[in-house]
Amino acid sequence: MRTAFYVSDGTALTSEAFGHAMLSLFPLKFKHRTLPFIDNQDKAQRCRHIINQAYQEDGIKPLIFHTFVNTEIKNIVTSSEGISYDFLDHFVEPMEAELGTAAQPKTNRTHGIHQDYNFRIDAVNYTLANDDGISTKDYHEADIILIGASRTGKTPTCLYLALQYGIKAANYPITEDDMANLDLTYDLKMHRHKLFGLTIDVERLQSIRQERRANSTYASLEQCQKEISKIENLYRQEAIPFLNSTHASVEELAAKIMDEACLERHRY
Repeated sequence: MRTAFYVSDGTALTSEAFGHAMLSLFPLKFKHRTLPFIDNQDKAQRCRHIINQAYQEDGIKPLIFHTFVNTEIKNIVTSSEGISYDFLDHFVEPMEAELGTAAQPKTNRTHGIHQDYNFRIDAVNYTLANDDGISTKDYHEADIILIGASRTGKTPTCLYLALQYGIKAANYPITEDDMANLDLTYDLKMHRHKLFGLTIDVERLQSIRQERRANSTYASLEQCQKEISKIENLYRQEAIPFLNSTHASVEELAAKIMDEACLERHRY
């Protein structure tokens, strides 16, 4: 199996994003290795050795997705036995021509102090403090409130929204105890415009709950069917937008919620 390397003088997040996007177009499997903070010649030499070693072990040239500022370091890495793809080089020159100004790249440009840093930290702290209905007193600060049955993906989606977009996302569980007379609580009604629902296929929900609490009423197919049916009816009656999380990744759910709820991101 061919190895794909993501290499940079900084966090290598840009290299990973570019590389994964490119490789996702091909129906092939790869071994993935990220080599961040290659910011001096010694590290570059070690990086080249690692890449060459992968070539010897795999018997096929590795792919290298990289973003470097320092030409000397870049030349060391690209002199390896790998096939290099430089995202920045491909686009910087045309953009300079379009914008009418020269690029001014900085080494380690991705891990300095960003103006959006406080948004992200505040959002993560808020989301942790308002997870799973722990508290509702600060819902006035929320950008969005996710609701749904237990194990539909509310918590990971909220954390992703906070970390990646700087969104203050609370979540509130609709539990078995709510089924007898299902309705929005007073706190949820007060923030009706912020509500967004998650649902999931019944069989998938049962499978997830079975792993968590095997052979319990909570994990029974009957219970899962009852909860999903009633909760989806509630969404429709209250005109609450909702998404099915069965086949969607956290990244996809978060992006769709951002779009459908018309949220403004605070982190870039």
